[in-house]
Amino acid sequence: MASGNARLGMWMIGARGSVATTTMVGMAAIRAGLTSPVGCVTELSDFRPAALARFDDLVFGGHDIATVPLVKRAEQLALAGVVPVHLLDHVKDELVAADKEIKPGVTDLPSGRTQAEAAAGLVADLVSFRQRHRLARVVVVNVASTEPTPPESAAHASLSRLREAMSSAGSVVPTSSLYAYAAFTAGCSYINFTPSAGAGLPALDELSRACAVPYAGNDGKTGETLVKSALAPMFAHRALPVRSWSGTNLLGGGDGATLAEPARAHSKTRSKSRVLESVLGHPVEGIVHIDNVPELSEWKTAWDHILFEGFLGVRMTLQFTWQGCDSTLAAPLVLDLVRLLGRAHETGHVGPQGQLAFFFKDPVATDEHRLVMQYEALRSWARSLGPHR
Repeated sequence: MASGNARLGMWMIGARGSVATTTMVGMAAIRAGLTSPVGCVTELSDFRPAALARFDDLVFGGHDIATVPLVKRAEQLALAGVVPVHLLDHVKDELVAADKEIKPGVTDLPSGRTQAEAAAGLVADLVSFRQRHRLARVVVVNVASTEPTPPESAAHASLSRLREAMSSAGSVVPTSSLYAYAAFTAGCSYINFTPSAGAGLPALDELSRACAVPYAGNDGKTGETLVKSALAPMFAHRALPVRSWSGTNLLGGGDGATLAEPARAHSKTRSKSRVLESVLGHPVEGIVHIDNVPELSEWKTAWDHILFEGFLGVRMTLQFTWQGCDSTLAAPLVLDLVRLLGRAHETGHVGPQGQLAFFFKDPVATDEHRLVMQYEALRSWARSLGPHR
């Protein structure tokens, strides 16, 4: 086991959800030597100089409003084919221990409390977690359900005004932003793996700098948009004008049910659409559809139709289908981001971390959406971090 000052906490918002549970099962299996870290970018040779935390150094905890134990949730995911059944007996003890570190979360309207009081409780949970486990740092990761777009009043409030409003009755900031506020106040870094507001409010950027902690986001890039960020530059570099790009996404499970609500789906489709205009340099005709198909359970299918123009104005098409399990695609990226942002915090990085854009649909602090260029920026930064401790 690593020494106390090398241990890194990973605190999951939505800790009993599919992504968090899959991440925890995978981390436990890797530590036990039962599986290899397939899909973990940080295990590539490019990242060996970065002195990242080892998998053995990671300690799991989190918040959730759900009460289903991690062991039971892992069994449900095994039945859905998300995690291998044979791993469950081997990682059960770690799941039971991790479950004891999951505290009750908050909702949009904290019962009988102001948001300031709710945030104070979240801060206390984070500080207690760090102290009890003698952690050097804690990275808070939002993998909870997507929220509706926040009201303009929250998006433009200063930090002092936001704090004042949080001390009055009612909710003035989205729940994801409340967690980001608590993370920064507790001296923790923050990752927004969802398209929710998170740390995106200007007041929270100010708070992150005042508390000298880094943050990253938004919306993990695991499927259709990953392909877009690789394919769109191909058209741009070959001078082939893209005339339309339409996509249909079929989702099951909790994501499908959540995104069936138009207000929540708007945040998702907006983040999924940004890459094309950024890479191609102009708006592109086409709509991203998200449909709830409960029978798909934890699986998703994306079908894209691309119409492009060739020499002499001849119209041609490209189509692709992406089928996968979102939680299995997301889990290794969560492990990557925790290790990378933990190292960023350790080396004095503060505020938005644009070098982590490679992992996100709607990255902070950068307009670069080309996948290869994002990877080069990430690799260059990782190599600048210095020798191993």
